[in-house]
Amino acid sequence: MSNAIFLTIHPDNPQERKIREAVEVLRNGGVIIYPTDTIYGIGCDIHNVRAVERVCQIKGVKPDKVHLSFICSDLTHISDYAKIDTPVYKVMKKALPGPFTFVLESSSKVPRYGGSKKKTVGIRVPDNNIALALVRELGNPILSTSIRDEDEVLEYSTDPELIFEKYRNLVDMVIDGGYGNNIASTVVDAANNFEVLREGAGDIEQFL
Repeated sequence: MSNAIFLTIHPDNPQERKIREAVEVLRNGGVIIYPTDTIYGIGCDIHNVRAVERVCQIKGVKPDKVHLSFICSDLTHISDYAKIDTPVYKVMKKALPGPFTFVLESSSKVPRYGGSKKKTVGIRVPDNNIALALVRELGNPILSTSIRDEDEVLEYSTDPELIFEKYRNLVDMVIDGGYGNNIASTVVDAANNFEVLREGAGDIEQFL
């Protein structure tokens, strides 16, 4: 694979032309690295199975074993991908956009990865203008997983230029939206009384 494109997008006012350029890569089955409100993520179109397989390959996991999140622009189409009741929806509406991944029972519309149906799906609506603009332009969620850094001190890569150097031969585009954080999202089991599965950047207690 040829070297990835390095695309700088303004974090506060994402340029429409550049968002369209990035989404074109996604529509063509590409894999991108992009900023969120927590750490940088590796993402692709949820409906492109081959791209999903590439993401899993980069992470070193099998498609049927990996825990992946769907990045959404809002909760409008949440019921398309997850089974959700009113109390859970109310909490999510208060907490999102924000640094949370809500694990929900998946609906029949969630694509099969690795030949098996996922029982659960992680839903994220990050408080990041670039990520939200990408999803809106694409018209459906982006499948996403975090970038982990081998350095034990700094678990997640934060510098877009260093991320580009590391992943330029593995992905099709790296979006520079400024420095990222090195604390991941808080993962919450929404189907089980909002049990925190992973402590992260968000405090779910304030929304319960």
